[in-house]
Amino acid sequence: MAGFVEHAFDGDVHILRLANPPVNTLRAELRAGLLDGLQAAAKGGARAIVLIGAGRGFSAGAEMTEFGKPRQPPSLNEVFDAIENSKAPVFAAIHGHALGGGLELALACHARVAAPTAQLGLPEVKRGFVPGAGGTQRLPRLIGLEALRLIVTGESVGAAEAQKLGIVDAVLDGNDLEKAAVAWARNAATSGRQFVLARNRTDKIKGQDMAAFDEAAKKLLARSRGQESPKGCVDSVRAAFTMPFEEGLNVERETFARLVAGEQSRALRHIFFGEREVARIPDLPEGTQPLPVKRLVVIGGGTMGGGIAMSAANFGLPATIVETSQEALDRGIGRCEDNWKRSVASGRMSGAEYEKRRANLSGTTDFEAAVGEADLVIEAVFEEMGVKKEVFARLDKAARPGIVLASNTSTLDIDEIASATKRPELVCGMHFFSPANVMRLLEIVKGAKSSPETIATALDVGRRIGKLNVVVGNCDGFVANRMTGKRGPQVEKLLLEGCLPQDIDRVMEAYGMAMGPLAIGDVAGVDDGGAVRKARGTKAVIADAVVATGRIGQKVGKGYYDYDENRRRIPSKEVEAIIIEASEKLQIRRRKIEDQEILERLLLPLVNEGAKILEEGIAYRPIDIDVIFINGSGWPAWRGGPMFWADTLGLKTVRDRLAMYAEATGDPNLTPAALIEELAAKGGTFAGMKGPKA
Repeated sequence: MAGFVEHAFDGDVHILRLANPPVNTLRAELRAGLLDGLQAAAKGGARAIVLIGAGRGFSAGAEMTEFGKPRQPPSLNEVFDAIENSKAPVFAAIHGHALGGGLELALACHARVAAPTAQLGLPEVKRGFVPGAGGTQRLPRLIGLEALRLIVTGESVGAAEAQKLGIVDAVLDGNDLEKAAVAWARNAATSGRQFVLARNRTDKIKGQDMAAFDEAAKKLLARSRGQESPKGCVDSVRAAFTMPFEEGLNVERETFARLVAGEQSRALRHIFFGEREVARIPDLPEGTQPLPVKRLVVIGGGTMGGGIAMSAANFGLPATIVETSQEALDRGIGRCEDNWKRSVASGRMSGAEYEKRRANLSGTTDFEAAVGEADLVIEAVFEEMGVKKEVFARLDKAARPGIVLASNTSTLDIDEIASATKRPELVCGMHFFSPANVMRLLEIVKGAKSSPETIATALDVGRRIGKLNVVVGNCDGFVANRMTGKRGPQVEKLLLEGCLPQDIDRVMEAYGMAMGPLAIGDVAGVDDGGAVRKARGTKAVIADAVVATGRIGQKVGKGYYDYDENRRRIPSKEVEAIIIEASEKLQIRRRKIEDQEILERLLLPLVNEGAKILEEGIAYRPIDIDVIFINGSGWPAWRGGPMFWADTLGLKTVRDRLAMYAEATGDPNLTPAALIEELAAKGGTFAGMKGPKA
């Protein structure tokens, strides 16, 4: 169809350009355009046909907005049949990304060439389903057992590796891929070179040792933690090695249809689209420009400060760490170097890349000199308001006019921090999650006086250093920490009523969390939570008792758990005794608590607080909360986030369970929020909310 596929000619080589910007998803109109183009090329006597993407890439795959709707013809498989039955060989020329259905399209071609910077992959597993247009059948026939790893992990490979594996036939240098691909295609066609379609290849699958297949699959599935799509990928790829092509296709199609209709895939697609939605900032005036940032200065070289500086250096933004002493500075820089060197030692980074990143990192003890040269300053000092305000007063004097000053605080009031300056409009929060050089999430906290340019600058820098930005309002704990903090009272109550740490963590990890809340406490330091409670004048009977015995976490080999030399956690008899004694002292009769009750009592406080955050406008949309929890708080992506979970449960049920647990436990955090009451009364959902809650 005109407009979606451009048909051009270079002599007897016909060119079909995919033209569905920005990423050439394979929507119905484009599929129809490809069929029309192939037919026209055949009628026009084409000797060879080149498929190439217009714009910045080949194709990012299927149009997922079509999922769950009546399918519009033609299907991808109809297009692939036309390619494979073409008398003229069809060659895919890949630049940018060829992902999912985009790579499946290329796999159906007679051969594939790529630009050096191309990236190829089948990421469908990350969306909760399997490749559905022959990817699990054609790729193994091209490259053998290695296809299992690529399909189950959803990892992409660069052009050079793709050629080494046998996915692409040639990597073409030069600035004009289309011209080079046309020349390659013409040479291939005129030389009489024969190409065997992937579907007809057997050399890479014949005689496969299925015991080796099963062992490789077992190792890959060990990482899946309850997600269904990796198992579906294994089953589909297995069919490629054990069945004829058409039978394997049927297995793939049935698996795809089952998984794409399931809740896990809906959750993963919810997050996929959500990560794009959070980039839309409703109250940021159109055309707002960020301030230029060529050098970042980080105040504090501890774990967080060093991680922030590494994040910048990793992406080519020069960063300077400022510390109070040379000794502290050397430790901070040393941690960064050690981290990079471990990546080199493991093969994840080249020595040249290490040198490049290290060159972007510097350090100094001269506060005023460093800050005076900065284009953006991020403070990452001790989490105490007095300390923060002292630093910001000093920053205000040392930084040039017009320079944004950001705080990495995880809980403290940005407006109060800004009050220490004469430029509150240039102050915001940039809350990185630990470890900052690894975690994608960046909460950008908008203060009452933060200017649009300030927020735009934070957003721009976040994008430049590979972060997923979510703009949030200013309150105690912002979104992630505020919500998680409401879970703590229920953890304590569950322990007093009958649970042990391992019971709680087992349930949460079975749900898909990377770690349960008590194991997380041990990693972070049980004493850190104690310090926060002390500052706020609150108490936690069991947590305080654990800290009092010196059991402050992994750093001393004991917290809620005992730890061996490999940091493997072991249930603690001492902690069990502390818990039972606390229950007896408070005259609480211990009982067996079912897993479902544990789960609900730990998740419902999060949902309830999330509803209050929406009421207050701290988050723009429910999806913002879900994206934050998926990317910053260890929530499994295939569960969709707390607000998605609440919708699947049903908000009437959420309201009723909250009210029941509030009465049973006396926890005010479980009294249903007004927004939940409102939505439940009218049969609404969080997903159905339109825009920020007024």
